[in-house]
Amino acid sequence: MRIKRYILTLILGTLSLCTFAQVLYEISGKGTRSKSYILATNRYVEMQFIDTIPNVFKCFSRCNKVVTEFAMQDYEAIAALRQAALLPDSVKLTNFYSESEYRYIDNALRISLGMGLDQLCRMKPSYLTEMFRTELMKQWLGYDDQKSMENFFESVALERNIPIVGLDNIGETMYMLFDREPFHWQCKELLKVIEYPENEVKQERAIRDMYRDGRLTDLAYQVEGPNNTTSLSYSDYKVYCARNQQWVKRLQPYLADGGVFITLNAVFLGGEKGLLQQLRAAGYRVRPVNRGRQIKNNIN
Repeated sequence: MRIKRYILTLILGTLSLCTFAQVLYEISGKGTRSKSYILATNRYVEMQFIDTIPNVFKCFSRCNKVVTEFAMQDYEAIAALRQAALLPDSVKLTNFYSESEYRYIDNALRISLGMGLDQLCRMKPSYLTEMFRTELMKQWLGYDDQKSMENFFESVALERNIPIVGLDNIGETMYMLFDREPFHWQCKELLKVIEYPENEVKQERAIRDMYRDGRLTDLAYQVEGPNNTTSLSYSDYKVYCARNQQWVKRLQPYLADGGVFITLNAVFLGGEKGLLQQLRAAGYRVRPVNRGRQIKNNIN
């Protein structure tokens, strides 16, 4: 009896290491010449996770083009983005905070970034929020942009001279990064992130865990749900959903030719309003590449 119980415990323990990590999808139908693929990514997951996704390299090898949110290889585009992060000369952060709030933000930025508002006061609040959040994730989630899976296939495409296409142009990218929320709300959000950093970490940890399990629908609800009070908010999710509809139209000529490998943040893909469902609604067949297959996940 003890032997049987031991064997059962061993089997259950082994199964607990397995998960259906459905983050890779194939796109076909609607007159496409060949299949294309879409990979959900998460910037806070290390690139070793890619090795746990069956057939991902095989799918990538079948493609002749990489499509992503925006292509940042253009140095002029990067310079334009840096310029877009600056406040107009007529706008002063001191006009949007009390003296005590301003000092509080200044102190937090000095501790986290090594720079205070005397050096950063010309930057838009959305930019400061992202800088602060990035440092939080480095400290609490072990984030390292050199080890992140997010841009792995773009880097491989660059090395192999495979064309990389951005779904957003530079103007749209600047809007999404710095101006998708009203300025006064950006100011409130910066203060809130600094006051309650634990909420940001908890949110991103939950999203990362759901991603590793391939639960893209749950991940979408984590963002759009009523209990979400983080900087990645319901208002952001609504903007993403509206953009998904535009992305479907822009993807159509690439999908018609086939052989496209799409890499996008998982937040954009799952749920009823996510890009996967929007593609289905447009008449494409979208299904998991590794449907019904269990894979071993050794990422902690």
